[in-house]
Amino acid sequence: MNSSAEMREHYARELLVAEVQVRELKAFIGLDGFVDEILHAVDKRENVERYKRLSKISQFAERVAAAAGRSTNIELVSQLTKLGGNGPIMANAMASLGVQVTYLGLLGYPQLHPVFADFARQSEVHSIAEPGRTDALEFEDGKIMLGKTQPLGEMNWENICARFGREKFLAQINSSNFVGCVNWTMLAGMNDIWSAMLQEICPALTGPRQTLFVDLCDPEKRTHEDVSEMLKLLVRFEKYFDVILGLNEKETCEIGRHLGLTVNYLSPDGLVALALAIHERLPVSTLVVHPTAFALAVSQGRASLVAGALTRKPLITTGAGDHFNAGFCLGKLLGFSNEGSVLIGVGTSGYYVRTAKSPSLVDLAQLLRNWPEADK
Repeated sequence: MNSSAEMREHYARELLVAEVQVRELKAFIGLDGFVDEILHAVDKRENVERYKRLSKISQFAERVAAAAGRSTNIELVSQLTKLGGNGPIMANAMASLGVQVTYLGLLGYPQLHPVFADFARQSEVHSIAEPGRTDALEFEDGKIMLGKTQPLGEMNWENICARFGREKFLAQINSSNFVGCVNWTMLAGMNDIWSAMLQEICPALTGPRQTLFVDLCDPEKRTHEDVSEMLKLLVRFEKYFDVILGLNEKETCEIGRHLGLTVNYLSPDGLVALALAIHERLPVSTLVVHPTAFALAVSQGRASLVAGALTRKPLITTGAGDHFNAGFCLGKLLGFSNEGSVLIGVGTSGYYVRTAKSPSLVDLAQLLRNWPEADK
């Protein structure tokens, strides 16, 4: 598992040298959109201003379980209201790194929701419906996302064609180096959208082969039949794109079980073995897996691992995976190795959880050169 000083210095230099190249890259990303409210759960209220936080998910779970048959009251304190959704967060991170981003999603309709105003100033954004809402309960060891998803039903192929335009959709893909299609789980119409893309859009593509990134975003609640159809569609995209499938640790286990694989790993090596087995059954260009302590990528039967830039006291965790995806995909677009791309991914995520901000290219290079030793 590599993140040596020599490796980090090499890629810090490569990033800075590539600044002009990065600004010439074009990305077309979609298709979700949320307004996220980041919340802390109160353990003990000391006075009007001060309180002790429930810092662990297990503490919150115990408080909820103890209420069975009796009820309880848990106070939530708002920390931040921000743009949300896997697509907007990833797109905003790529734009901060310097990529030219066009976004299509659920950001307010007919008027853009104010929370996306800054995003719209640095990217070209198009919205066809209202955003969903997420209450994100954050803890030091993870987060619980409570989603209100009714508007997401408006994201379908009919509305894309009517409110954005089929030919415009084709033109955006044709003119982009990178296409990101994320949050399959919450967009119930995504399989239909992918089917339409494979039938109507992909055969009309011209020019160089592009990269397509897909992030499932926790498919646990979707049926076995939906997941099976999705995986078949995903593999079909490989005919037209270099497909990258991004998974977190939980999603890796879920897809592994869906494919009939044994999921009982107890170590990074075990997760590597599981990722290799999944990739063997899903012949896409790259499979990338990002737990919290490290991340790995698999291509052509070979896995590359890189240690993460952990912190025990993150300012924010909601969106960390999307920032990893943004950094990893930028590395791949710049022609970096899987190992180098994973390093860029964990660096981008590491910067974000420490600052609650998306890094610029210079910020990212500085983090690589000044790796947070105390938090390793």
